[in-house]
Amino acid sequence: MMRKHAKKKYRIYTRTGDKGQTSLFSGVRISKAGLRVEAYGTIDELNSAIGVVLSEIRNPTLRLCLGRESEIRKKLTNIQNDLLDIGSALANPKSKSLNHLEKRVGEFEKLIDEMTDELPSLKNFVLPGGGREGAMLHLSRAICRRAERRIVALNDKEEIDGNIIIYFNRLSDLLFTMARFTNFKEKKKEVIWPA
Repeated sequence: MMRKHAKKKYRIYTRTGDKGQTSLFSGVRISKAGLRVEAYGTIDELNSAIGVVLSEIRNPTLRLCLGRESEIRKKLTNIQNDLLDIGSALANPKSKSLNHLEKRVGEFEKLIDEMTDELPSLKNFVLPGGGREGAMLHLSRAICRRAERRIVALNDKEEIDGNIIIYFNRLSDLLFTMARFTNFKEKKKEVIWPA
């Protein structure tokens, strides 16, 4: 009679963080309330918010932005990958430099300029909102700004790769422009402040 081998189960919980600490890649234990964990935790939150945006982009008008199918979807998916790279680098203080982020910032600037050329000029602040996708992109932009603040606070205490700070500063501009662009393409009215 053959014995069936029991499949080893993988458990998501480890119980190692039950006292409010977590491990960096190096194995060093730090507080879950520390600046480093706050920084990469907020990046994770941003990544999740972008995932919600991606789940909502079904309108063919959005998929055809800038004349290429799935342009915004593709860019947002690339950003999600970047965010995992950056979060991993922050969880490993001895990680290598993220020099590729410099190229990504240039891509962001080009995309911002292309979208802005199609948008009505903006002379006032706009209230976050519009259509569903636009509102979620505005929310992602606000989370991005919080992640940037956490990263700057961490950098004030211990030096991190300067490309990360620049990346987040430009990413928030891109998310804002994407929010305006999707609202414009979907013919959702922007509310100017003061209303």
